[in-house]
Amino acid sequence: MPSLRTFNVLSASIVVGIMIIPMVSSISEDALSAVPDSLREAAYGLGSTKYDVSTKVVVPAATSGIVASYVLAISRAIGETMAVTMAMGMSPQMPFFPNVLRNLAESSQTMTAAIVQIAGADQTPGATYEAMFAIGMTLFGMTLVMNVLAELVRRRFQEAYD
Repeated sequence: MPSLRTFNVLSASIVVGIMIIPMVSSISEDALSAVPDSLREAAYGLGSTKYDVSTKVVVPAATSGIVASYVLAISRAIGETMAVTMAMGMSPQMPFFPNVLRNLAESSQTMTAAIVQIAGADQTPGATYEAMFAIGMTLFGMTLVMNVLAELVRRRFQEAYD
């Protein structure tokens, strides 16, 4: 494993991961609390244990809220630029998948920071705007895919418990 530098992708990932934990836990707790007591009582009435009620009744009924918490947290992590930039550095490098572990230990740049850097660069105006819009559309596409998947999960579990 290469030597670990101060600014790298791994440290930025850890910072963002720790930063979004309170959001995921808070929204997930709200979703679990919102499950009607009648579902819990019905399961207890049928002789279920506390573990069975939690895993087979409450969590499936709250799955849409739990998935929503992850989607919100991932969207926030994608949009978070400052904390990631401070931890990752500002090296505009494209990570390649064959060397994933080596790439985690190297400096890189966020997509939003790349847009800002391109906007301030002295380049050909057409190429500059094309690159900015390509990065922006990639971010938009990632967010759209996450929201569509979350909506599919929400619909699937909402039908089962309405």
